[in-house]
Amino acid sequence: MNEISFNDFIENVKAYNPDEVERVTKAYNCASNYHSGQKRESGEDYIIHPLNVAYILSLMHADGDTLCAGLLHDTLEDTKLTKEEIDHEFGGDVANLVDGVTKISRINFISKEEMNYANTRKIISSIMSDIRIVIIKLADRLHNMRTLEYKKQDKQKENALETLEIFVPIAYAIGAYTIKRELEDLSFKYLKPDIYYFVKYQKELIEKDNQELLLDVLSKIKKILSDKNIPNEIKIRTKSVYGVYKYISEGRDIASLHDLLALKIMVDDIDNCYRTLGAVHSLYHPVNDKFKDYISNPKTTMYRGLHTTIFADDSKLVQARIRTFDMDKIGSYGLTAYWDINKGDARITMQRDLKSNYQFYDSLTQFDNMFADNKEFVNMIKNEIFSEKIYVYSGSGDVIELPKGSNIIDYAYKYNPLMADKMIGAIVNGEQVQFAYELKNKDIVTLMTNKSILGPSSEWLNIAQTELARKLIRRDMQEKTTN
Repeated sequence: MNEISFNDFIENVKAYNPDEVERVTKAYNCASNYHSGQKRESGEDYIIHPLNVAYILSLMHADGDTLCAGLLHDTLEDTKLTKEEIDHEFGGDVANLVDGVTKISRINFISKEEMNYANTRKIISSIMSDIRIVIIKLADRLHNMRTLEYKKQDKQKENALETLEIFVPIAYAIGAYTIKRELEDLSFKYLKPDIYYFVKYQKELIEKDNQELLLDVLSKIKKILSDKNIPNEIKIRTKSVYGVYKYISEGRDIASLHDLLALKIMVDDIDNCYRTLGAVHSLYHPVNDKFKDYISNPKTTMYRGLHTTIFADDSKLVQARIRTFDMDKIGSYGLTAYWDINKGDARITMQRDLKSNYQFYDSLTQFDNMFADNKEFVNMIKNEIFSEKIYVYSGSGDVIELPKGSNIIDYAYKYNPLMADKMIGAIVNGEQVQFAYELKNKDIVTLMTNKSILGPSSEWLNIAQTELARKLIRRDMQEKTTN
């Protein structure tokens, strides 16, 4: 493991935010002083951990408050430093961020299980108050996973499983794909080491065998873009080990994985994205059913770009992902890219766009209001927000994200709860279907309603698959009885 020094961290900060160097240096000295004498399980001085967390945050170009909080994130839990002292020395925002990432004390709970559920809820719910709390927790978890080798085997597996169940879905939800991919691979390595190394070996063999081909395709695309005066940068990208494992675990051959080998093509604006697509297709035949336009129809994580899979030769498929430079930042780092794109307005823009553009935010808010019990809340989040998803279209073209296995009733209550209780039927892909119809990716759904209907039928409770729909049906039925 490469050791990160304080100088490495400060050089990063100087490069993008020199005005904060003095304050983050003060925060480092404060953390170093309070953690003095404490050791990690590796035998290193404890300050190495918060320094690495802050370093990871600096790679995202985090603001000064977030960097200070990253350095101080364990002080409330593990030292005698108080929130009031942090507020006095570094300001209220830093104090609130550190408090937000601090675990709730065991003395408040009857059992360790109750404490764990409460702390998991605290992490997840912090998305609604300040997304930076979650980003610090992701950086914290990433460094802990990178150094998991020093823990006992049972703790390794426990932490790896928690990472896959909680932190990977959080990273995905906010679009932080780079962190998500690394957390997945690290978790996979500790949960199923033999399979991990086998898949990794197979993946690396294919990459080695196709390196020359990829470089040739890259060179030809780069030349045609230069000839067309399209500013560009092109990188080779391969799928993560865990991503390959998920594919082949479904009984499919790794050789048929169309996005195992990919080129990331970054250009300066949206017009040139589409011009680049035309240029790529002029060189290589596309696989027609593999084209996706995520610029016109962004993913629910706000990922944007054009995906096309091409025949690089008679048998080899290569995926080209075309996007602007800003799209690439968001595609790699999600909401954290706003620190680089929006500079001083990043925190406000993050929270605003999270609330208005990310579908999971509304579901999270609803669950937070519905469930007082922490265990019930966390389980519902795992089952309905962090579970495998399908994506369907409304009649007006909106993309609606749903848990896999959802049906028409689940869709109706996710899409428009006020319309759902007036529903009398539904049309999917031009044909009328039953309410129990299980939706599939890319289905186009149109609801039929009647304003004179007084509310949902009790039978809907047995048909609905999501707890969100069942809760809202019970609410509507109660209102119907009351009225």
